[in-house]
Amino acid sequence: MSETPTQTSSLLSALILDGINETPLPGKANPLWQQVTATGTELWLDTGDMDQAAALWNPSFKALTTNNSLLNKEIQKGIYDSWIPAAAAAALADMPGLSPENLVLEIAFALNARHGLRLVQRFGARVSVELHTDLAHDVERSVAYGRRYAALCSDFIVKVPLTPSGLVAARQLEEAGIPVNFTLGFSARQNYLTACVAQSHWVNVFLGRLNAYAASEGLCDGRWVGERTTMASQAVLKELRQRLGVPTQQIAASMRGGEQVETLAGLDVYTMPVAVAQEYLHTAPREIHDCTAEDYQPSWGEEIGLNTEGLNDLWNVDANFRAVCDSLAAVPAADLTPQMIESALRDGGMSDVLPHLNEEQTARLIKEGKAPRRDSWLPNIAAKQFGLDGLFTLAGLYAFAADQADLDARIRRQLG
Repeated sequence: MSETPTQTSSLLSALILDGINETPLPGKANPLWQQVTATGTELWLDTGDMDQAAALWNPSFKALTTNNSLLNKEIQKGIYDSWIPAAAAAALADMPGLSPENLVLEIAFALNARHGLRLVQRFGARVSVELHTDLAHDVERSVAYGRRYAALCSDFIVKVPLTPSGLVAARQLEEAGIPVNFTLGFSARQNYLTACVAQSHWVNVFLGRLNAYAASEGLCDGRWVGERTTMASQAVLKELRQRLGVPTQQIAASMRGGEQVETLAGLDVYTMPVAVAQEYLHTAPREIHDCTAEDYQPSWGEEIGLNTEGLNDLWNVDANFRAVCDSLAAVPAADLTPQMIESALRDGGMSDVLPHLNEEQTARLIKEGKAPRRDSWLPNIAAKQFGLDGLFTLAGLYAFAADQADLDARIRRQLG
């Protein structure tokens, strides 16, 4: 039986809410940001740092995003160290006999929620709060924690990672009226799948990581790979919104430079790191226009095969893939299971989009960091065993898990 509480009125919930008294900061209108929003793009800041956000905040910004890595940066400052023992006492009072592992999970949730509530109150904005990485393959507890976030604050957006269980959990949360930011997407086909199955409010393309990979692995100079992928994803989502009525909007994530504010204009949403927003303010052009119809083409190196490298799968969504996803879209949320999703993809010959790695492969990918190494995985990618997008998703999840582990370790230190 799960130790995750589902009640909305608990001692821990009361403690999370208690004593938050942030001074609202509306900010001052800035015409440089107004010209971006005029193209139809909604602006979010990708930070949990309240001081950095305050220096940039203005009425054109509508939300902030946090994740396991960004929250860890805030927790490692020590600003919640003295609060952690009280959170533990409240959690244990709610659930006597809570295991040490689940106590840490409860406190991590509480820290994420409390910091998120401070951001909501300070900036009057929606805030994306992310599930603990240990829940990535657990539908029941993902839904339970998502519901608890929503019960604490109607301005929370729950971030769920791209796994088969995440797809099911996101669908259930959306069915309950809880908006989901479905994270760790790297291709148009992944986001087509997510929009059909999870029917989440938002999906992402971590475009900066794609560009960095292309440059570091010698595929091209690193320009336009992420932009091309993001625009392709935006296009298929627009089609799905019209055809299926799903709400899913495209987020440009992992933006790396101020010029991308211009070249991606017209996209549904930006979630901008502070450095990107600052760079745009210093380099903003006189005029910005909608660029969603642009056909961005990377300049590939010699002998780079787009199919064997897994690159075409970043922006192409073929008819067979669409058919499988469309069939899953018709499944009621109550009947949907992770196994059903995996079986449908496997039977359609497209399981590479959500690959399974063995123990050695997992260890290798974790060692490589946020992006796979081309020489490690090219034979598997060329054989359609693992998609480049799927490997990026797993690498991103493992990187988040490492930062979550750092946060959890700090919790344990405060508990003695």
